[in-house]
Amino acid sequence: MISINNLSVEFSARSLFDNINYVINPRDRIALVGKNGAGKSTMLKIIAGLQQPTAGSVSVPADVTIGYLPQQMKLQDSVTLAEEVRKAFSHIQQLHDRLDHLNAELAMRTDYESDEYHKLIEQITDLTEHIAIVGSDNCEAEMEKTLLGLGFVRSDFNRPTSEFSGGWRMRVELAKLLLTRPDVLLLDEPTNHLDIESIQWLEQFLGTKAKAVVLVSHDRAFIDNVTNRTIEISLGKIYDYSVNYSKFVQLRKERIEQQMRAYQNQQKQIADTEEFIERFRYKATKAVQVQSRMKQLAKIERIEVDEVDTARLNLRFPPAPRSGDYPVIADNVGKAYGDHQVFDHATFTIKRGEKVAFVGKNGEGKSTLVKCIMGEIPYSGMLKIGHNIKIGYFAQNQAQLLDESLTVFDTIDRVAVGDIRTKIRDILGAFMFGGEASDKKVKVLSGGEKTRLAMIRLLLEPVNLLILDEPTNHLDMATKDILKQAIKDFDGTVIVVSHDREFLDGLVEKVYEFGGGMVRECLGGIYEFLEKKRISSLHELELSKSPGKSEAPKNAKTEPAKAESGQTAAKPRLSYAEQREREKTLRRLQKKVQEAEAEISRLEAEIAAIEAELATGSTDTELYRRHADTTKALENAMSIWELASMDVDEFGE
Repeated sequence: MISINNLSVEFSARSLFDNINYVINPRDRIALVGKNGAGKSTMLKIIAGLQQPTAGSVSVPADVTIGYLPQQMKLQDSVTLAEEVRKAFSHIQQLHDRLDHLNAELAMRTDYESDEYHKLIEQITDLTEHIAIVGSDNCEAEMEKTLLGLGFVRSDFNRPTSEFSGGWRMRVELAKLLLTRPDVLLLDEPTNHLDIESIQWLEQFLGTKAKAVVLVSHDRAFIDNVTNRTIEISLGKIYDYSVNYSKFVQLRKERIEQQMRAYQNQQKQIADTEEFIERFRYKATKAVQVQSRMKQLAKIERIEVDEVDTARLNLRFPPAPRSGDYPVIADNVGKAYGDHQVFDHATFTIKRGEKVAFVGKNGEGKSTLVKCIMGEIPYSGMLKIGHNIKIGYFAQNQAQLLDESLTVFDTIDRVAVGDIRTKIRDILGAFMFGGEASDKKVKVLSGGEKTRLAMIRLLLEPVNLLILDEPTNHLDMATKDILKQAIKDFDGTVIVVSHDREFLDGLVEKVYEFGGGMVRECLGGIYEFLEKKRISSLHELELSKSPGKSEAPKNAKTEPAKAESGQTAAKPRLSYAEQREREKTLRRLQKKVQEAEAEISRLEAEIAAIEAELATGSTDTELYRRHADTTKALENAMSIWELASMDVDEFGE
């Protein structure tokens, strides 16, 4: 469909692409991957026709349409959300205008037997059929469905676009792009400003309604769920794999190992040849052989090994100072702005060492509650911060607090303590500030670079409660992995506000969902939460679709009273991937039950031993305190077991 032919791009005498060739086929779902600066965004711009290559071409058939979503875009502020999104249907309006013009011309003609009259009728017929095919009558419904899927509510439709933040403006542009239904969708970091539910909606849309897709994203779960082909850009070349990202990572590892073996063999051959030349260079009897070896050496095409991050940084935070047992206790906390109640009656306790996630749609109060915890805004109810709590807070505007007169290196050097100071250069390199970039002044950095620098600065301070608000938006996959491992190893308490499922998976053991003015606690990881959410939503959907007493089902004639006879509709068959994911989730839930049962057995045995000691007449007060604490722990373990068992039962239905 689209052919990239001998494509080369040079910037400042540096080759970005070198004679690249590949084809984008219908229904391809391509992930463009590579390290920062490899040229992924440049490739999208060239395919979209917004940038010209140094050499080569991009062949696009005349009837193929391309839709491009950049990381930054501009919207007009003079129209409402609905009016802006309706621009996606401008081509349909043009078709209607053309049809009206032809009908008006037909009404004025009287030469009923002429060839021109018959051609006019044929044009009207073809145009009418074309309008029917594009489904112009369904435009408003499609617009509403798309906007709701991306997280908007109906009350937003008549709001001016000027009232929306940058992230919501990006959603407006994404909605327009999806509604145009181009033959090829080019998406550059489409998930950066989407919440988890909107990302899942976008995944489903791209999987069921989009045609060809080429995307750049650092959200591993997203590209795994969407793509079926991975093109890696490395050292000016491309490597094309007909698999999703996770499988590509394994195949890439095997490719690098093969390259390394070939490189080492070639280096040995070169070294042996050079040694022979040097040894016999000045011997007349070996002159012919030396000349032959020199020619042979000159003809060798040197093998290059693709860039690999061989120095996998093991970033560790400074030890967390000892804090109280309960860093955050909320009791009926609420926050309202005027008549708008963001959330209310939020009651929960975060224990020392727990790592929890705040998730939910944008605007439901995640960042607002974080600001309440930080004491930045007033609230109702009681919010208690534990003893000796030192908070490290990464907010969306954290970059604005940096001293712009310092260099990147000095910014980090001023907060690093202990052994970590000897690794500042390595840390900066891992966060894409390697080499000369570490000597740049903060004031010349881009917004994304300042965000990454603020993240490093924050995470090197000795704290015992980390609060991270969307920490992964500007980090690539390798850097996110480093950050994730560092947080996992951190011995303090962590609250993460994030929409990145892959980042949260295995990191948090508890999820707080914000929605409908409530804050709900869910024990377990992010995928357990998402599975429960999906089941809950399906139940709600079934209830909302069930016919009322005054409404008869449309298929009553063909399916008589199955409900009365106790029959239920057969469950849809799951795909292999869905079945695997379901089994994986069920195993997780069952493991939680087993762990809870083991903990209950341990605590019961401990209580029995304490009671046996008390039965001897001991008056040790410490023994009574241990008995009370262990009994309380047993009650907590029983509650966890009960919740986990309910989860298993609910999931197995």
